[in-house]
Amino acid sequence: MKEKHFWKIEYTITLLVIFSVIALMLPTSIKSTLQADLTTRWSDCYNKLSYMRDVIAKHEQENLLSKLKRTKNRDEREKIITLIIKPYFRLNECKYLKKYHPKYLNGGKILKGDNFYFSELFTGDNNIIVGFKNITENDPNSAMFMMMFDVNGILPPNTWGKDIFGAKIYDGKVEPLGKGLPLNVLKNDCSVTGSGVSCSYYYLIGGSFNE
Repeated sequence: MKEKHFWKIEYTITLLVIFSVIALMLPTSIKSTLQADLTTRWSDCYNKLSYMRDVIAKHEQENLLSKLKRTKNRDEREKIITLIIKPYFRLNECKYLKKYHPKYLNGGKILKGDNFYFSELFTGDNNIIVGFKNITENDPNSAMFMMMFDVNGILPPNTWGKDIFGAKIYDGKVEPLGKGLPLNVLKNDCSVTGSGVSCSYYYLIGGSFNE
């Protein structure tokens, strides 16, 4: 009887250990699954963005890009940018401006005037939030404008590197934010101490979030 009693105790302890391990792993597994889904959504957005640029390059959509290059007025440039983007992402006026407060991966607030602060926000397919901003630089090789995508819209976490990603649009190409940076810089920026902005490129090349 004693041996049977001890066997039950050992069996119970073994089950408790197994359930404890599963319980510890479950939150991480759920987080990983959610992040994988958000990263896949970003990849889809980026592919659409690349397709948009290729189509425009081939057809010069009523010479909109040519007009964009010639104009020096910010308001006029933003109107042209909106016309270029709208058909591809089915953009509508964003209704969440007052409730929408994105942040960096390290928890830092994005303040008005920051490089990654977007005042022009729209809602697009599947309620994603799309932002764009004009880039005014004299260098002809610089990007024309920058875009951000919150791939699950107003839903949290509204954080760069988790559900917010971005890209720069050049005259002849599209590049995710972070492209061209060394791998160690990408890894650091895609961690709890980084901004998360460079995750836009890091995830596309197979990188993963660093705790």
